[in-house]
Amino acid sequence: MLSGLFGVLAVLNLIASGTEHQALEWATKPLLMPVLALWVWRNGGKRGVVAGLLLSAGGDIALLRGDSTVWFIAGMVLFLGAHVCYIATFVQSGARVRPAAALAYAALFGAALVWLWKPLGAMAIPVTVYGLVLAGMATLAAGMGWRVALGGGLFFVSDLLIAIRVAQAATIAGPQIWVMLTYLAAQLLIALGTTGSGRGIGLKH
Repeated sequence: MLSGLFGVLAVLNLIASGTEHQALEWATKPLLMPVLALWVWRNGGKRGVVAGLLLSAGGDIALLRGDSTVWFIAGMVLFLGAHVCYIATFVQSGARVRPAAALAYAALFGAALVWLWKPLGAMAIPVTVYGLVLAGMATLAAGMGWRVALGGGLFFVSDLLIAIRVAQAATIAGPQIWVMLTYLAAQLLIALGTTGSGRGIGLKH
């Protein structure tokens, strides 16, 4: 039941993003991460991941409040807390930093920072702090198996797309679903990769 509910909400939210249907987005986005968090909890997942998903839900709601700088920063702080929860979970699970992953994310983060620093203006410093934690999470995720590794990478891509949009540094072609598509895939993969069974979303609930 929970898996089906998450799937339906995810599809509806992507439709809302692609069609810019604000009412549908408000009806679906706040529910996505709580439903996934409940699935993780019921499947013996790690408490840090549950906490990270719930903090992400708060961040989702904050970012629904429009283009207000205050709400954007509030959302960024909540997502930063989610990444800290994931980092703690990965460390407790025995994740080890892979040099190749560390170098790759350092290079990507550095290139993005050089590109976006000036366009970000007053947001450059808070975005940099957030980006360092995000890159750290993605780096540790690379040592947690392929699901979590891919999830960390997609989270990095999703937030990079947001930074590009905030900085107005480029126009991304096509329907406006790429941020949510990569974000939902990232969270789902992290949830799947850190549950006790690791078999994926079960159909029994």
